[in-house]
Amino acid sequence: MLLVYDGGCPFCRHFALSSEVRGGIPNLRIVDGRADAGLRRDLRKRGLVLAEGAVLLQGDRAWHGAEAVRHLCGLMHPSDPLLQLLVPLFDGPSRSARLYPLLLGARRMALALKGLPLDPDRP
Repeated sequence: MLLVYDGGCPFCRHFALSSEVRGGIPNLRIVDGRADAGLRRDLRKRGLVLAEGAVLLQGDRAWHGAEAVRHLCGLMHPSDPLLQLLVPLFDGPSRSARLYPLLLGARRMALALKGLPLDPDRP
């Protein structure tokens, strides 16, 4: 299983690199997609744009954005306070789809404060 996240976003980085995501999901590999142009290009060919959300890959299966976060949350049993908040919020597809834009908004603000483009492929 592979999680591709935007390493330029401090919220995305915290979520992706939390010890519970790294250690709590067996065989999960975590990659900063912002730092890997080739991987972003491959994902974009599949219609999975990093600027629109994290990507979770397992074999030929792909989850993107809200679906990726929801799937990851379903695999975790967190003790981290932030993750304890996120897991129940993202436990259903409709709730996840409604709330994910808020995470994207926080990402947008964080990247703007850091002076980074929303889409690493379109500076």
